[in-house]
Amino acid sequence: MPELDLSRFYLYDELTAYLQAVAAEYPHLARLESIGKSYQGRDIWVMTLTRFATGGDLEKPAYWIDANIHAGEVTGGATAQYPIHYLTTRYGSDPQVTRLLERSAFYVCPRVSPDGVEQYLTTPHQVRSSLRPYPFEDEREGLYPEDVDGDGRILQMRVQDPKGAWKVSDKDPRLMRPREVGEEGGTYYHLYPEGLIRGWDGYTVKPAPPRHGLDLNRSFPADWGPESQQRGAGPFPLSEPETHALAQFFARHKNINGMQAYHTYSGVILRPYSGKPDDALPTHDLTVFKRLGDKGTELTGYPHTSVFHGFRYDPKTTLRGGFFDWLYEDLGIFGFSTELWDVISLAGIGEKQPNGVLKRDFIGWFRSHPEEDDLKLLQFNDEHGLEGFKTWTPFEHPQLGPVEIGGWDYKRFWGNAPAKFLPDIAHKNTLFTLLHAEVSPRLELKLAKVEPVSEGVWRLVAVLENTGFLPTYTSAKALEKKAVEPIRVKLHLGEGARLVSGEAVQEIGHLEGRSNKIELFGALPFGDQEKKLEWVVAAPSGSTVTLEAIAQRAGTVRQEIRLGAGQEQ
Repeated sequence: MPELDLSRFYLYDELTAYLQAVAAEYPHLARLESIGKSYQGRDIWVMTLTRFATGGDLEKPAYWIDANIHAGEVTGGATAQYPIHYLTTRYGSDPQVTRLLERSAFYVCPRVSPDGVEQYLTTPHQVRSSLRPYPFEDEREGLYPEDVDGDGRILQMRVQDPKGAWKVSDKDPRLMRPREVGEEGGTYYHLYPEGLIRGWDGYTVKPAPPRHGLDLNRSFPADWGPESQQRGAGPFPLSEPETHALAQFFARHKNINGMQAYHTYSGVILRPYSGKPDDALPTHDLTVFKRLGDKGTELTGYPHTSVFHGFRYDPKTTLRGGFFDWLYEDLGIFGFSTELWDVISLAGIGEKQPNGVLKRDFIGWFRSHPEEDDLKLLQFNDEHGLEGFKTWTPFEHPQLGPVEIGGWDYKRFWGNAPAKFLPDIAHKNTLFTLLHAEVSPRLELKLAKVEPVSEGVWRLVAVLENTGFLPTYTSAKALEKKAVEPIRVKLHLGEGARLVSGEAVQEIGHLEGRSNKIELFGALPFGDQEKKLEWVVAAPSGSTVTLEAIAQRAGTVRQEIRLGAGQEQ
C-alpha cells in the first residue's frame, strides 16, 4: 500500500511514483492522467477520485483541488496530496468519504508548476511559478539573488552606511528595525538580498529584474491586465502551457461546482473577488461564500475574507487575472484559495476574536508592526528549534567588500511549514474541502410511477429532485453567464413502443437546492427543488423504457422502468 510521507516535500519523480502507486493500488477509486506538459516538458498530473462502479466521473458533481501554481509554496503541494491518501484509504470505513466517492468526483492537481517546484526544492533559489525567462530573455544588470557564502541558503546582507534605513534592535541584536524619522547619530545599514551584482560599476546597487518573473496566478482571462498593469501576467491570458492545460481541463469537465487552491502563507481562507468589493457579487453567491467560509473557519481555525477586502498587497491596487476569479466570474464555480501556515498567529500575534481566531491586517502587518511582534516570532522560532533565523555573520563579498549575512530564512520559517506542522495542516484543510464538496447539487429520481390508461397504453409519471445544497446551476453568477446547461431529460423507448404524448427529449430548466432558503427572515421560496414530468406510452405489458436525466453539474440519473399496472419504481 503506498504511504504518504508528510515529513518532507516530494521531488517530481517521487510525486509521480506516489501517484502512480495510488492509481495502481486503488483502480476502483483512482485514475491518473497528464493534462499537459510544463514549460520544461514535465507532466502536469491530475488524479480523478470516485467510485467508478457507481458511475463515471463526468456523470457526477465534481470538486477540484490544486496546489503549487506558485512553485515555492510547497506546503500547498503536500496538503493537496493528503486528500488523495485520505479518500482512498478511508473508502468503505468512513461514512463521509464513502458517501462522497459513491456520488461525486474529485480532481486533484497537486503540482501545477512542476518545473518551478523542482528548482525550489533542489536549489537555494525562490521561484514564483514557471522557469520560462520573463519578462526579459536576457539577464539584466543589477543585484540578483545568489548563495554567495555557500551555506545552501539565500538570506540577507547588511552593509553599514550612514544613509542606511535600518538599525540593530536594542532588544535583540539579531533583529533589524527601521530607522526612525529624523533619527541621526547611530550606526545604520542597507539591507539587500544575499546575492551578486551583474554589471557592477563599483558604486551603485540596484535590483535586477527577476529571471523567472511569470506569475501563473495572474494569467487567467477574468480582469487580466498586461505586465504594465499586473506584474507576472504574461504576454496574454493563458499564454503558458500550465495555465492553458488547466483551462482545457475545465472546458472538458463541466461538472465542477467548487474548487480549492492551496497557497502559503498567512493562515486565511480567501475568496473572490480580487478586484471588486463584496457588493459586486449576487446576494445569493455572497451568502454562500460567507456560510462556507464560516465552516472553513470552524474546521481550520483560519479566518476568511475576499482578496479585495483583506488581502491586497497595496490598498491602492488590485490583483488581476487570478485563477479562482476566472472560475467564478466566467464559470460560476465557488472557489477558495487558502493561505496555509500561519506562523504569525502561532507566535500569539493578533487580536483574539470571540471564536478564538486571532485577527490582524494580513498584508498591512508586513508594512508596519511593533517590535514586540518580531520578538515573539524569534521566541517561537527558538522554542521550536526551527532554524528560521541565522545570526549575522561577517563575510567578504567579492564586490561589496565587508558585509554580514544572516536574518530570517524565508524558506525555513515564513514561506512553508516545517515538517512537524504538515500533518495537522493537511488534515484540517482536507476536512474543509470535503465539506465544500458535499454542498454540490445532486439530481435524483424521487419516483417513477406507471399507470394503465387502456389496453397497451401507459401513463408514466416521474419526479426529479435536487437533494443537494446548491442549485443545479451552482451559482447566480453561473446562471447569469449561462455557464451551465439546463437539465436535459430523455425517454428511451424499447422495441415496439411509441410515444403517444409528451416529449422524448426535453429541457426542463434548473432545480434549486437549499442554498436559497438559508436566510432567516422574509418569505422563503419553496416548491422549487423538484419537477414532475409525464408521458403516455403505447407498448405491450412488460415492456421497458429507460428514463435518463442529465444535469451538467448535478449528475446523471438513469432508470429502466417496466410498464405494468400500478407500478411505482
